[in-house]
Amino acid sequence: MLVKDRMTVTLYTIKPEMPVAEALSFMRQHKVRRLPVVDKKDRLIGIISEKDLLYASPSPATSLSVYEVGYLLSKLQVKEIMTKDIATISLDAPLEEAARIMVDRGVGGLPVMDKDKLVGIITETDVFKTTLELLGARDAGIRLTLAVADKPGTLSQITGAIAALGGDITTLGTFYSTPGDKGLLLIKVKGVPKETLVKAMEAIQARVTDVRNV
Repeated sequence: MLVKDRMTVTLYTIKPEMPVAEALSFMRQHKVRRLPVVDKKDRLIGIISEKDLLYASPSPATSLSVYEVGYLLSKLQVKEIMTKDIATISLDAPLEEAARIMVDRGVGGLPVMDKDKLVGIITETDVFKTTLELLGARDAGIRLTLAVADKPGTLSQITGAIAALGGDITTLGTFYSTPGDKGLLLIKVKGVPKETLVKAMEAIQARVTDVRNV
């Protein structure tokens, strides 16, 4: 799955000269938490988040009055607080690459670029929705977590045993929480009783660490 398959294409942008208070109102009007900032030629020059806007205020140690602070905030523009060192992602990049950049950079969204053109935005919410689908969170079935050896043929043996029981695998994912030769395999299966499924896994020496109806 690529970024272009999950990105938001209904794109709201703002200009750097927009007052901070107006930008916050605009953000809430459109129910978004971050906005790309573009220049007069619609070139990406920054990004601003709801948190940036909410935290925009003089130092707590200021001696200014409430009225003076309010006046300064009314004059504060987006360009003064926006992030200029922007992490972006390509239209055709794998979705997991976008997730990696967001985690590594500690950001909640990435502008999506088609060469030099801003074409969308991908956010942590888009990634979470995809994770729900990959893990089959909305599908009923038997959810099995297996501790398995990281060696050729292991996955084929497990899926073959389930197929032999007439089971339908709706979800399958592998996870490695720590380095080593063992991993966790998450499988969601329909059409096989839980007890029968567990016995079949034990018969091929796949250690069941968790099993539940979901």
